[in-house]
Amino acid sequence: MPSPALDDEPQQTTSHPDHPTPGLSKMGLAAWIALLVLLGAELMDLMDQSVVLTALPAIQESTGAGPAAVQWLTTGYSLPIAVGLITGGRLGDLFGRRRILLVGAAVFTTASLLCGLAAGPGVLIGARALQGVGVAVMIPQILATLHVTFDRQNRSKVFGLYGVIMSLGNVLGPVMGGLLTEADLFGLSWRPIFLVNVPVGLAVLLLGRRFIPESTVPKAARPDLTGMLLSALAIVLIVFPLSEGHLHHWPLWCFALLAAGLLTLGAFLRHQRRKQDNAPLVPLSLFRGRQFSGGTAAQLAHGLLCGLFFMTWTLYLQRGLGMSPFHAALAFVLLSVGELAGATITTKSGGRYARRLPQAGALVTLAAMVAYAFRIDAGQGGLTLPAMTAPVVLIGFGLGMVSGPLADLSLARVPHGNAGAASGLFNTAIHLGIALGTALTALVFFATTGGSPDAGLHRDAFVTVLWWVSGLLALMWALMFFLPKHTENRAG
Repeated sequence: MPSPALDDEPQQTTSHPDHPTPGLSKMGLAAWIALLVLLGAELMDLMDQSVVLTALPAIQESTGAGPAAVQWLTTGYSLPIAVGLITGGRLGDLFGRRRILLVGAAVFTTASLLCGLAAGPGVLIGARALQGVGVAVMIPQILATLHVTFDRQNRSKVFGLYGVIMSLGNVLGPVMGGLLTEADLFGLSWRPIFLVNVPVGLAVLLLGRRFIPESTVPKAARPDLTGMLLSALAIVLIVFPLSEGHLHHWPLWCFALLAAGLLTLGAFLRHQRRKQDNAPLVPLSLFRGRQFSGGTAAQLAHGLLCGLFFMTWTLYLQRGLGMSPFHAALAFVLLSVGELAGATITTKSGGRYARRLPQAGALVTLAAMVAYAFRIDAGQGGLTLPAMTAPVVLIGFGLGMVSGPLADLSLARVPHGNAGAASGLFNTAIHLGIALGTALTALVFFATTGGSPDAGLHRDAFVTVLWWVSGLLALMWALMFFLPKHTENRAG
């Protein structure tokens, strides 16, 4: 169970009379709608993280996008999120989490419309970046609102539902991308994968304004502008050369940018140490708790493996095995079945098994990845969807056991006054991991394929990716030892 310390911090909450927010079992219809709207906003982000995956070949053919543009369709979305999440969390603490969530939802909805209207890869990448800005503002408010709204008795159930949404979003995005692209609605090819966000975003805006309770931190300090600039600059300087270096044969400027990024990161950390008593962007005291620091590191590894695996998997399915977007989407359906099963188990466990459940999930996924690699080597170009069913379902099952418990255990001891910053940091970890993982595809995947359509090259490159992902899963499993072994250790 979450620590009682969660309920000790002062929190200013403004609720509509119809919002009996504490206690999931006691919630009325209005509070259930608020929960569904919050989870729906999270689902939009997760789906758009991956919706381009099964549509990538169609986008390449339609817009003439090369390997670099393919990477930036994902990195261009994740990078603004990684840069802005911590700031977004602080803005919610200061100006009200519902208000900032609705601003982010409006930006995201507008950017989705621009994505659907984009005529070339440059405009599409720019609109994807604007989507990322909206998400960076919107998403920290979701975890923070869940964190401060529900009492410790029911929070594990709520985070279990959050885990289900994480599982759904990671897989529904590629499924919808494949189905909508294959359907070619009104001759629009891949464009409906973004246009569908417009009515959903409008629903989040209308229902969120009516049903989500407002919450702020009393006397919250102004955001640390210097910290924002330094953190954003450090992330860009590190991710950009990792994404572009291989395409330019690693010139000197790539290493210069990486070195500058590391120096800027050091300057950011020194600045934050000096600001600890004066409203820092990152309260470093959060990292004194081993479960938050270890859980956030595990979340970073989680993002890295997702960034490496999902984009290269869809390219392997369509380029390496010659599947259509529809059949590639069916492969993601298999993964989603396993992922939902794993998430359902974590929801029903109610947090009883503490770190043992997500650790078991990491080991199941690791074993399934290794089995998948051997299966690809044995099957070569003749590998069929039924033949890969077992490892794919098990990969999903293991991943489904990780997301919800990892978030719950990592944030359990965070005081309410730092809920926005902590949720921003935790979400930054996975999005920064995805951006870095996608950037690493240049080294791990595209270095082998070289932009060639050759099926054999895609199969060989994907097997290499699976071994890298297996290593990241082992690292994530080890980092989870920082989380509590027993539920009772989280109290007091």
